[in-house]
Order: sequence, then structure tokens, then C-alpha cells
Amino acid sequence: MVQQIDAPLRDDVRLLGNLLGETLKEHAGQDLFNQIEQIRALAKGARDGNIEAEKQLEQLFLSLEDDEILPLTRAFSHFLNFANIAEQYHVVRNRRQAESDDSMLSPNALEPLFEKFKQKKISSTELYQQICQLNIELVLTAHPTEVSRRTLIQKYDGINDCLSTFDQQKLTPKQRKRVLDELKQLISSAWQTDEIRQHRPTPVDEAKWGFTTIEQSLWHAVPQFIRGLDELTQQHCDKSLPLEIAPIRFASWMGGDRDGNPNVTHQVTQEVLWLSRWKAADLYLRDIEDLRWELSVQSCSEELKTALGYDHPEPYREYLRATRQRLRLTCDWLAHQLQGKFSELDPSQVIHHKNELLEPLLLCYRSLMDCNLAEIANGRLLDFIYRVNCFGIELLRLDIRQESGRHRQAISAITEYLGLGNFETWTESAKQNFLLQELQSKRPLLPKHLKESPQSLIEHPDVQEVFSTMLTLAKQPQSALGAYIISMAEYPSDVLSVLLLQKEAGIQHPLRIVPLFETLKDLDGAADTMQTLFNMHWYKQHIQGKHEVMIGYSDSAKDAGFMSANWAQYRAQEQLTAIAKQHAVQLTLFHGRGGSISRGGAPTQQALFSQPPGSISGSIRVTEQGEMIRFKFGLQQIAQQNLEIYAAATLEATLLPPPEPKQAWRDLMDRMTEHSVQVYRGTVRENPHFVQYLRTVTPELELQMLPLGSRPAKRKVSGGIESLRAIPWVFAWTQIRLMLPAWLGTGAALNQVMQQGEKSALDEMLAEWPYFQTLIDMLEMVLSKSDRHIALYYEAHLTDDENLKALGVELRQRLQDAVNTLLAVKGESKLLSSNDVLDQAMKVRKPYLLPLHLLQAELMKRRREYLANRQVENTPVDHALMVSIAGIAAGLRNTG
Repeated sequence: MVQQIDAPLRDDVRLLGNLLGETLKEHAGQDLFNQIEQIRALAKGARDGNIEAEKQLEQLFLSLEDDEILPLTRAFSHFLNFANIAEQYHVVRNRRQAESDDSMLSPNALEPLFEKFKQKKISSTELYQQICQLNIELVLTAHPTEVSRRTLIQKYDGINDCLSTFDQQKLTPKQRKRVLDELKQLISSAWQTDEIRQHRPTPVDEAKWGFTTIEQSLWHAVPQFIRGLDELTQQHCDKSLPLEIAPIRFASWMGGDRDGNPNVTHQVTQEVLWLSRWKAADLYLRDIEDLRWELSVQSCSEELKTALGYDHPEPYREYLRATRQRLRLTCDWLAHQLQGKFSELDPSQVIHHKNELLEPLLLCYRSLMDCNLAEIANGRLLDFIYRVNCFGIELLRLDIRQESGRHRQAISAITEYLGLGNFETWTESAKQNFLLQELQSKRPLLPKHLKESPQSLIEHPDVQEVFSTMLTLAKQPQSALGAYIISMAEYPSDVLSVLLLQKEAGIQHPLRIVPLFETLKDLDGAADTMQTLFNMHWYKQHIQGKHEVMIGYSDSAKDAGFMSANWAQYRAQEQLTAIAKQHAVQLTLFHGRGGSISRGGAPTQQALFSQPPGSISGSIRVTEQGEMIRFKFGLQQIAQQNLEIYAAATLEATLLPPPEPKQAWRDLMDRMTEHSVQVYRGTVRENPHFVQYLRTVTPELELQMLPLGSRPAKRKVSGGIESLRAIPWVFAWTQIRLMLPAWLGTGAALNQVMQQGEKSALDEMLAEWPYFQTLIDMLEMVLSKSDRHIALYYEAHLTDDENLKALGVELRQRLQDAVNTLLAVKGESKLLSSNDVLDQAMKVRKPYLLPLHLLQAELMKRRREYLANRQVENTPVDHALMVSIAGIAAGLRNTG
């Protein structure tokens, strides 16, 4: 019950709820407030097993007029968002308390880990070397699971600030009243703000959203994180970190991910690259203004005097004047580029490389240290240096992603122009031979005029866009670009094709090519593909001992189910690690994770430690997607905590890797996943009623109304499960609380092993194998969020089809079987017995989630009736339905 939650958190939830109640009375009327309180009381009764209360709720909602539903859905959605704010701030509160109380466990995941290294006899030299070599890159992506508008997020941040003010300071009664008034104003403003965007965001809008995350939290969290790491390093290794340290960097797909998104064009990519550089210059300009204000110091070194060229009473301020001016010019020059105007500014004064910014800062640092002014050198100046090392002049390096078929299509256009036939029809061996020959050739493949005007080569717009994108990339500074991701990579020729396209476009410093292996078949073939590439003499020379491979979680789980995909990902990483070692190639694995478990979601430390031993060798890339960016990095203190967790997880997996799994465990996983994929595909692909069930009982079709992201909901306009994007696939099942992608097949596979009397083997795996522990923990987490009764309510409300109802009975029984099996595996009587925090969080949310689910089912029914009877495009209940989708997503958090 709520009473078991930490008292400060409970007080915050109650405070925000009461203030929302006051806002509702004032702006929506006493009648609405009374109705909401009645619904809340009935929902609490239903949560505690009162069947009559749920029936009364159903009758109440059936009697509502269309226009009466929207205020209700909005109110309950706000309650859930405010519960999220309170919980998020509670993490900050706990961190602050732990930092001020020596008896509490440190909130910094690195501190206990460093003690563990000491106990395990990891030498200070080895530890120091590994810290200096840390190479973690977090890649922000705009997958459409962030349902909150930016304007509301800003208000939520303001509410968080008010909670913090209440908590930290001894306020006078007047001060307290002022903060309370501000809190009321923010809640009132949130109530008066439409939760739903009027228009789908553009890729540029998404990129700006990413920049906001950097500006508001990560800009401040990164230096604090590195300072904390440096303190621990000094304590345990007796050495400070080098000034050029950048253990964690950031990249982005926003504006570069064109796979299945026709809205990401070469013009958009160019605009985002300029915007990103402009934002970085603007942030550095603010920093240098603050720094010059601080550095009113007179003492300086001979080196600085020489660099300045003349005596000045405030040498640092004077010396940095030129850098400030260059930053201003850089901002102005980039603004002209964005506006499409000719700039008369001297391009030689524009900052094009991070060293142009870093060198004057390092000179100032050396001078202050030489003058025995370390306390000043290690103030704002050091933070500035850490930021330049992390963010460069580009803020976020932009990855480019495109589907392999587009590259084959583009190479085919070239071969057909040259009279060599259609490249796509050639054998893989012929493709590789042609591509290698042309990559080693010193002559261009196409005449210059064709490369610069791709529309004259072929009329197909998709091919033109591939060539135009390559030409755009050729114009960028090397530091602005990250990796070139090939989605749906299958063959070595997919990698060689992109290299040839880059060569033809004249890209001086080719982007590193990263094949993304996604489906079960591609994951199983990943090692063979990379083995073939590493065996090519030219390719081996080209990569210079380093390579990156991306592991896809979304499509493999949609293709084969959670357990089978998860094991395929593990095996692929093992095989890739072994092959890279064999060829003396330093491998970086890029994990394409999402928020939901079927898309790789798991607590960071647990997820990374459960990877195959040796697969994380101080280097890792991970996507941070959708709403998880805000949950992990939206507040400075939480962002800092998550950076510490990433560093700790990478260090631990590198220096104290998990044990090699026993052969018996592997054999059991092979058997379980074989059964799992049969059950999963037998339902999803072979049941003739499955697609109709998905589109009738879940809001899969209605999700397309919600302007969540810039990409279409489907890769193709028509088609079944295979054409549906992995995110709406997960999102739809989450909305009705069936959570099908996470457990279908998995529960059946575990049950089969239990029935065969092999529980002792599972017990051993659970006790000794981090990979299997994580798999079971994630399954438990998602099953705890499932609810058969809610899923049944949707079904009963939305279909009379006996075939669909029969499938529904089967699916709900399988869900219950999965729960029972999991409890038997863990030897527990209820879910989340060992995760009280999540258990309580779900109990608190249920009285607010249940009304939204019942209202959503009713809204879906009414909308479909409108569409069937009146042949209209928009209906009076659309807005309320979209709010219900957003509210349920907020309540369950890791939705997609």
C-alpha cells in the first residue's frame, strides 16, 4: 500500500495530487472534481479486488457523453505524470542524503566497485590504465516513445525544482508560500496546456529536443561526473586523470537516421549538423563569458605572456578575448549557413576543430598551475576543458543510418550506367570481387559531372537521395560525423558497397561502417560475415585494427520472441568477440537498446555485466531511446548518476568479467529457445486470426494518430506484422497490458524444462550466470506490469468475433502460465518479492491507470463506430483517446 512508500515520496505525491485537485476545482468545476474522486475511490476498490467497484466504473464510463471524457483522461494522465516527477525527484533526494550521511551506501556506483577491485587484487596500475582507456559512447535516438511535449517537460522540470527548494532549504513562511504559489502556477499551467502535439515533429525538431537534453542537464553533469571519477582515481591509484580524459561521449541519430523515414533527407542532415555546431558554439560562448569574469587574475606564466605578446594587468581575460571573438564569429557564420545566406565573414576565423578551442584553455590551465593557483585552474576552467573533450565543437556526433537495400540499389544504378548489368542480381562472390576491385582502383568509377548531379544518373528519387547524402557527408568536418550504420545488413558486400559509395563521393575521411545485424537469421550469420571481411587483405588494412558491429534488439525480438532473440544476441556477441580476437581487431559492440525488455531494456549495470565475457573491453556504444533519455538524463543529478553507472558497468565487465557459461547451460538455452521460437511464431505468424486480434483489441491502428515521432509507423504502407515497426508493436500490447512480445514463447520454454524435471539446472543458472539472472529479472519486471483482467476488458469491449475471443482466452492463459512458471522457477509466491520499489510504484499507479484503460477501451469503441457509420476522418473522441495513450505510457514508463 501507499503507506509503505518512503514518507517524503508519499508526501510529494500527495502534495502534487492535492494541488492538481485544487486546480481542477478552480478551472474545471466542483462537479468534475467530485467525479474524479468517485472514480479514484472505485479504482482503489477494484485494485483491492472489489469486483462490484469495477462494474460501477464501467457503468459510469458507458453513461458519459463524448465531451465529458476528455477532462477525465487528462486528469488521470496528469496524476501519473506527477507521480513520475515525485519518484524522479526522490532519486535525487536519496542521492543527496547518502552524500551527507556516511552511514548510508554511496549513491556513486563507482565507489563500491573500486573497493571491490582492491579486494580482487586489481592493481592500481591496471585500474588507472583501464579508466584512461574507457570509451563509452551514448547515442541519443528519437524513436517515437517520448509522448510528452517539450513545453510540458519544461513545466515538469519547474515542478521538480520546487520540490527541491522545499527539501533543501530552511524556508521562512513567506518563502515557503512563494514556492507553493509557483508550484500551483506550474500545475495550473500544465492543466491549461494541451498534452498532445498538434503536428508530428520534424527530424529537426527531434534534434533540437536532443540538444535541449545536453543544455539542461548533461552540460553540467559531465564535468561533475569526471571530477568524481578523478577523486576516486586519486584515492585508489595515487594519480590524477589526464586533462584530455573523455570516458563518455555522446552521439545522435536525430537527423541522420533515414532508415524507413523519408523525412530525413540530405538537406535535413545538413541543417542538423549546422544546428548542432551552432548550439555547441553558443554554449561555449556563454561559458567563456563566465570564465573571463572569473579569471581576473594578474599572475601568469612566461608562456602566457609570450602568447599574449604584450603586458596586460588581466592577462587571462585579455588572452581569451580572441577565443571569445572566434566563438561569436562561428555562431554568426553557422547562423548564415542555416539561413541560406552568403556570409562575408572570414571563414579562417571560424572554429573548425576542437583543438582550436582547447589549446588556449590548456595554456591558461598550465599558467595557473605554474603560478601555484591550482584552486582557480581546477574551477570553471577545468569544467570547460572537460566539456570540450566530451562534446567537441559538434556537441553530438551525428551517425548516419540507411537500409542495406538502398545501397544495393545505388550500386546497381552505377553498374547499369556502365553497361555491366544489374548488381543486385549478381552472386555474393561477384559483388565482393567487383567492389574490392573498384575500392582498390585509383581511377574514379563515374565521371565528375555525374557524381555531382546524381539526378542525371538515374531518375529514381531513392537512389538520388543516397548519392546526395554521400555528397553532403563529403562536405562535413570529420569530427561532426560518427558511424555509418547499415540496417538489415546481411552480407559482406553490404559493407563494401557503402565504402565504395563514400569513395565515389570524395569523402576524405570515410565514416566507419557499422553493420547492424537485426533478425534472428542475420544475428546467426553475423560471425561468418565479419570473418569473410576480416579475411580480405584490403579490408583488414583499411580498418587499421578497429571495428564496430551493432546488435539489434527490436527486430530480432519481433521476429523470434524475447528469449530466442536474447540468446541469439548473446551468441552473436560471443562469436564476434572470438573472431575479432583471432584477427587482432579491437571490437566495439554497439547495442541498439530501447526501453522495453523486448527491445533490450534493462538496468544498465545489470545489462552490461550480463554480456558475454570479453565482449566489453573498455569500449561500448549504446543507444538511449525515446522516453528513456528523459528518465535517465532529464535532471542533472540523475544524469550524473547514470554516467557513473555506465562507467562502473563498463569497468566491471572489463576487469572482472562474468564467468564463461557451462556447456550444459548453453545446451539448455539452445533447447529452450528452439521451443520458444516455435511457440512464438506458431502464434504470431501461423494463427490466421492473430493480426486481426492485434488490430481489433489493441490500439495499434489508433497509435498512428498520435504524432509521436517524425517517422511513419510502418516501413511499408501495407503489410502485416513483418511491416510493423518494432516500437508500435511493443507499444500496442503494452497499452492493453498484455505485454505479449516479452513473454510469448519464453514462459512456455521455461515451463517445458520444469516439466522435464530440470529445475536444478535452472537454479544453478540463476545462481551463477549473470546473463540468465538478467533474463529472468526482466521477464519478472514485465510480467508484473501485465494484467489479464484489463486485457480481457478491452477484448470484451471491442469484439464479438468468436475466433478472436478464442485467441484471447488462449493468450491470457499463456500469460498466466508464464507467471506461474516464473514463480516456480524463482521459488516465490508473488511477483516482485525482491523488488519492493517497483512493486509499490505499480500499486500507487493502479488507481490512476485502471480508469485510463477502461476509458481508452470505450474511446476506441466509440471512434470505430464513428468511422464505420459516418465515413469521417476525425472524430469527437480522437483527442481524449490520444491523451489516454499518452497517460498509460507515462504510467508504465518503459513502453517502447
